[in-house]
Amino acid sequence: MANKGLQLLGFVLAVVGLIGLLAGTIMPQWKMSAYVGDNIITAVAMYQGLWMSCAFQSTGQMQCKIYDSMLQLDGALQATRALMVVSIILTVMGLGVASMGMKCTNCGGDDKRKKSRIAMTGGIILLVGGLCAIVACSWFSSQIIQDFYNPFTPVNTKYEFGSAIFIAWAGNFLVFMGGAMLAASCSKTKSGGKYPQTKSRPPSSSREYV
Repeated sequence: MANKGLQLLGFVLAVVGLIGLLAGTIMPQWKMSAYVGDNIITAVAMYQGLWMSCAFQSTGQMQCKIYDSMLQLDGALQATRALMVVSIILTVMGLGVASMGMKCTNCGGDDKRKKSRIAMTGGIILLVGGLCAIVACSWFSSQIIQDFYNPFTPVNTKYEFGSAIFIAWAGNFLVFMGGAMLAASCSKTKSGGKYPQTKSRPPSSSREYV
């Protein structure tokens, strides 16, 4: 019963994390314009995401433009996009595999040991997917920090963390935790039978033969 509850909790956390990864990947607020120096008062706030850049005006209107060419993007942005897409694909695959091995489902047969191994495999796939998202968010965050503290970066082109990167961080954390729970729920069963085997001894004889 404990393993069943752990599997269910891990699966729910992974599903919520997948929603966070999807939302974070689509949202354009991965980094926003920083109000430093002479750029304190402005009527337009600039946002940049993985797929588009947006300008939010003080009137409440937002205008977004999708990136024209992928070759014009820097290497960090291209790598982040690729890792996030791979993370989402692996998370979906991990959830599908884990659902077949969970004890509360009828998929994967009636062999409990086999189902437990299938759930553990799904958890490992989720761990790899969460790791890809962690690398993507860390890489993008380090690039923002380097550009912000670079003295050669113009003040009006400095950016800080946006809301989407925090949502992506929360999503990959939940996916990683869910995968760890599913991987840890693998029950260890002995390969022997139900009853221990006893060694047969030859019947002792009280007679001695000469």
